[in-house]
Order: sequence, then C-alpha cells, then structure tokens
Amino acid sequence: LDAGADKPLTFADLGPEENPALGRRGLRLSAERPDLLDSQLAALAAAGKATGADLRVMAPMVATAEEAAWFARRVHEHGLPKAGVMIEVPAAALRSHHVLAEVEFGSLGTNDLAQYTMAADRMQGELSDLLDPWQPAVLDVIAAACTGAETTGRPMGVCGEAGGDPLLALVLVGLGVSSLSMAPSKVAMVRYALSRHTWSQCQQLATLARAARTAGDALAAVRAEADEELTALL
Repeated sequence: LDAGADKPLTFADLGPEENPALGRRGLRLSAERPDLLDSQLAALAAAGKATGADLRVMAPMVATAEEAAWFARRVHEHGLPKAGVMIEVPAAALRSHHVLAEVEFGSLGTNDLAQYTMAADRMQGELSDLLDPWQPAVLDVIAAACTGAETTGRPMGVCGEAGGDPLLALVLVGLGVSSLSMAPSKVAMVRYALSRHTWSQCQQLATLARAARTAGDALAAVRAEADEELTALL
C-alpha cells in the first residue's frame, strides 16, 4: 500500500505530519497497520489462484534488510511466492546486497530516489533541476543498488519516468538494470535505442554519465557518444 500522510486514504488516516515524505508511509504504514497489508495480500492471493497470474508483490519505502524480511515473510505466508522491494531510499540502495537477499526482486523508484538523494521536495517545481535523474549522484546511488542486485542474483527494474528516456535507458541498462517501465508511447524509441547499442556500449555510456560534473554534462557526454542515427531522432 503506497499510502501515508502524503497520500492519505480515508480508511488509513494517520493524521497530519510535519514532514510526510519522511514519515509513516509505504511499508511503514503497513507495519503500523498490518491488518491492511494482510487484507490486500489475501485478496491478491485469491485473485492469483483464480486467474493463474504470475503475481509479484512489491513494498514501497523500504529502508532496511529487517523491513524487507518482515514484508517477505508476510507475503510468503499468504502463499505468494514473489516478494520485492522498491528501492527509493538511499539507505536501501547502499545496502542493497542485504536488502535484496531477503526478497525475490527489486525495482528502482527513480522519482523518490532522486528526491531523497538530492534532499529536494519533488512537489516543489522550483527544485526540478535537482530532481533530474541525470544527476551524477543519483546515478551513483542507482549503480550501488544494481551492484547489490548482481551480488544477490536478483533482477532490478526501474519505475518512474526515467526508463522512458531513450538515452537514460541506455545508461540504466549499463548500470545493471534488467527491466524498464514507461508510457506506451515511449516504448518504440527506447526499444530502438537499445537495439543500436551492445551491453558493453551501454556500460561505457554509464561510466561517462557517472564521471560527469553536472546533470547537463552527463546528458551531453552520453549524447555525444551514442549512436548517431538515434541522436538524430531525439
């Protein structure tokens, strides 16, 4: 349940908080109200049994391995075999080798990950430059998370708008991301971008982006080295 003081629900009203982005949201709400989580997991298990769907249940706002383990136990107790975590807290990214060892998969929540890494409220438009996913510091945190995924053998996906940027998709794959989510309108161009580059080339582009001084420099460096037929279309 990706809810909390910043995304209030009438049946899970926790009251106002001074800083809801850092408060009782996501898995923290589920830990405080496990009855809400259990009812959702029971419904998912019933739906999965009725349809035969391959269900994967992911927890948002996970910060520690203990939280990941608690969530995974809850998921597995309901007969759901695949529990995952959203990596959007830098602590979880930096300790991803421990966090991911407790679950079956991970996914990078790039919007919140940028917010927490750069200490910039994503609700304030004036801070949009800091929230740019091309920020080298954000790419460094993503790289740390992907290293943990490789160490544990867990797949790491991407949620958020970052996966729909053709050039950034190349960098993300180079960092170790195994799946991307995006709006349907973005799929064709991202697929084309990936088809024009080998994995080794994506890794080289990721290295260039992380070595840059600014977000703009990172984008410029990747654009300069990416396939010319691709960049001509962008």
